[in-house]
Amino acid sequence: MSYRALAVLLLLAAPAACKKANSGAGGGPGGGGFAMPVEVAAAIRDTVVDAIAATGQIEAIQSIELRPEVSGRITDILVREGQEVGAGTPLFKVDDAELKAQVAQADAERQLARQALERTKQLIAQNASSTSDLEQAEAKSRGADANHDVLKTRLDRTVVRAPFAGVIGRRLVSIGTYVSSQTPLITLQSVNPQHASFDVPERYADRLRRGQLVSFQVAALPGKNFSGEVVFVDPVVSLPGRTILIKARVPNNEHQLQAGMFIEARLATAIRPNAVVVPEDALLPMQGATFVWVVKDGKANQRQVTVGVRTAGWAEVQSGVEAGDQVVVGGLERLFPNAPVMARVVERHRGAPAGQESTAATTRPAGGSAAPAGKDSTKH
Repeated sequence: MSYRALAVLLLLAAPAACKKANSGAGGGPGGGGFAMPVEVAAAIRDTVVDAIAATGQIEAIQSIELRPEVSGRITDILVREGQEVGAGTPLFKVDDAELKAQVAQADAERQLARQALERTKQLIAQNASSTSDLEQAEAKSRGADANHDVLKTRLDRTVVRAPFAGVIGRRLVSIGTYVSSQTPLITLQSVNPQHASFDVPERYADRLRRGQLVSFQVAALPGKNFSGEVVFVDPVVSLPGRTILIKARVPNNEHQLQAGMFIEARLATAIRPNAVVVPEDALLPMQGATFVWVVKDGKANQRQVTVGVRTAGWAEVQSGVEAGDQVVVGGLERLFPNAPVMARVVERHRGAPAGQESTAATTRPAGGSAAPAGKDSTKH
């Protein structure tokens, strides 16, 4: 072979050798030299709450429009609007002059009937009267007693009293107004506790029961969270919306909750105190499934996971990841199976405002699929 032919062969072989060397240096899917920087966070165990979202309103447990039980003119108003009263507190006084006279007359008739009964008994003892006379005397005495009791009861009812403890509402009459049993006088509502009332679709019927936890926020009181316990599940499905009415008893010691206030409620239907949760940005949806990248022994591996409830930047993972696994939360778009990585651990903290327990509630909207519930989810 001539010198010139040998030189040509060497020039043709050089590019192939360079390509082979570059391939062995790493950077491709089968290589292993260059470690990609990623951020990882640990999967943790925490409590998650599966909940149904709904809207409703605050209702007073007791609410009434008071009317008098006897007719007459209002002679005295004993309370003011907005005043808090206890059960039995006098509210109004109806003119009782006529009833007092009737009670006095009935009392006199009662005394006469009793005296007549005693005389008849004495005559019976002397065989000077018949058994029939005694029976008539006893009947008259009982009738006089009953008539006196009826009038005395009506006299007592000229004072209109609060049937339960609550707050006085709007007054509808003034002194001198002539009232009857059909005349509204004033409104009265209980304030502590209150009811949080809302409707949920009938498809959740098998998940509803008394004693469940309800948390809610009030549009008129931003930033404040309230909670209560279900005390009533309507056994009848309401039409046409096919919903079930739920009522929860809510403490209202500070009287912040007023009847009619609009609320956004979350009804806890299941509580899992030992669930595995990961930061939501570790999830990678792809082709109808959800995956995460898990770093182990310096390499990234893709795992398919089953996602449960989601809340405030976190998601429950029901399969595919265990507590303590390092999941990739930053740089996952550059990864491939068994890719060498240089992991930097970032701290992710779940929870509510300082001093409160961490929460992980899921909200399943009354009309659709799961949706975030926010940082102030149902407490556990």
